[in-house]
Amino acid sequence: MIDLEKIAHHPLQLQPFHWAQIGNLYSHENATALAETYPRDHFKVVKGYGGEKNYEYEARQLVSMTNGQVANPQALSAQWLQLAQTLTLPAYRRALGLLTGIDLHDAPMEANLFHYGPGANLGPHPDLPDKVVTHILYFNESWHPCRGGCLQILGSQDPTHIIEEVQPLIGNSAVLVRSDNSWHAVSRVIDSSPTSRRSVTVTFYRPGSSSSMWPQGDTTPLHDYPEYEVRGHDGR
Repeated sequence: MIDLEKIAHHPLQLQPFHWAQIGNLYSHENATALAETYPRDHFKVVKGYGGEKNYEYEARQLVSMTNGQVANPQALSAQWLQLAQTLTLPAYRRALGLLTGIDLHDAPMEANLFHYGPGANLGPHPDLPDKVVTHILYFNESWHPCRGGCLQILGSQDPTHIIEEVQPLIGNSAVLVRSDNSWHAVSRVIDSSPTSRRSVTVTFYRPGSSSSMWPQGDTTPLHDYPEYEVRGHDGR
């Protein structure tokens, strides 16, 4: 499902921290199917303001950190089930390990889907210290930067210190190696955006870590993400 050779042999950017932008990860047929059947089931609202970072979005578990299994597989299309299963393969870990130079063989992993609807955002931050490598995959068939929703690689905690922006287009992805200066953000999705910004984040943790997204005993209500897109609108 994913071109693992492209990941394994892609150059790693060293500034402002170790990261990479990798595109064209799927065949045209699979890319179309993944975009068209992006999941809408079993989401929860995640938001917080005034702390270390501001954030607001909706999240769904795809691969559980607890047991390494695909979550709610009965609700996924055949293509999404295949993608989720690919993320659990040792070959996927090896490819990211070759790219980053980090041994991920025993690293706990989880994968989560995200809808960033109108107003959703993620403020500047480096990832938590228990995270090692994050791979962000995107699934929008079309997007314009004026909508917001772009991953911003930052040179510092200053939100205007933008080194690079990555659009959330299907087949595109970004790999971030966690460090104390791995500052990044997601620009606020404009209120008039006709579609959500859609992604999957695969996170590898240090041994002994637990999921901050799905803590043990979490009873947050789950729901279907609404179908609100305005067809034929470019969102500008």
